[in-house]
Amino acid sequence: MTHDDRVTLPSLPRLDSLPAAEHPELVAPPVARALASWPGAAEVAVVEIDPDLADTAAMSEAYDVPMTAGGNCVVVAGSRGGDERVAACVVRADTRADVNTLVRKLLDVRKASFLPMDRAVAESGMEHGGITPLGLPDGWRVLVHDALLDEPLVVIGSGVRRSKLLVTGRLLADLPGAEVVEGLGR
Repeated sequence: MTHDDRVTLPSLPRLDSLPAAEHPELVAPPVARALASWPGAAEVAVVEIDPDLADTAAMSEAYDVPMTAGGNCVVVAGSRGGDERVAACVVRADTRADVNTLVRKLLDVRKASFLPMDRAVAESGMEHGGITPLGLPDGWRVLVHDALLDEPLVVIGSGVRRSKLLVTGRLLADLPGAEVVEGLGR
């Protein structure tokens, strides 16, 4: 790739952005594997942060990131006829996933609830507070809030608390298995 062919990675003024695919040591192993095989990885940056500031509100304040530029990933599950259905919902940080109505209907279950954190961590191979829509287990749906797509920069988890991934909003629609959902966040 020549200098002119390089993708401009998203960045934050107060943090050093690095190409995520070239720094697997800064992300969870399942995220590193997903980055290694995903064509969109060339457009993903990673930044190291203080792990004590990994929660969205603290990170936004400490690093001057608007809440509209944050993407929170929550894992939701429900079952029908003994068949469990799991979805990772990525919503803009200034909203909450519409679990009880929209996600429940999309999963076609009677009741949807957040997957217990210990189970989400164990099955995803990611840390609490770092779960991200990239590198999730096969069979988990990835639902993306449509409001994120127009954001020039979206900060999402990296699978670990000590870093974050930076992507353009439009790139979220290109995540493996992503389904863009209107009104996912309320």
